[in-house]
Amino acid sequence: MPLPDISVIIVSWNVKDLLYQCLVSLMRQTGVTAEIFVVDNASTDGTPAMVGQSFPRARLIVNDKNVGFAKANNQALNLAADICYC
Repeated sequence: MPLPDISVIIVSWNVKDLLYQCLVSLMRQTGVTAEIFVVDNASTDGTPAMVGQSFPRARLIVNDKNVGFAKANNQALNLAADICYC
C-alpha cells in the first residue's frame, strides 16, 4: 500500500460542529492522498461519536482526559505513515 501524500492531525476539544465542517472539507479534496487523524481531548459534546459515525476513514484517538495540544499531536504523529525529517 503506497504512503499517503500528507498526514493531517486535528486535535479537538468540544468543537464538534467546527470539526465536522473541517472533516467534510478534507474529504472533498482531490488530487492528493491523505491520512487523517483526529485526537479528541475528552470532549463532552459528542465529538468522538460524530467522527466515528460520519468519518470512518479518519483515525480517531479518544483521550479520557485533556492531555494538551502538544501531547495530543504527538499521539497521532507517532502513528503517521511517514515522518519526514527534512
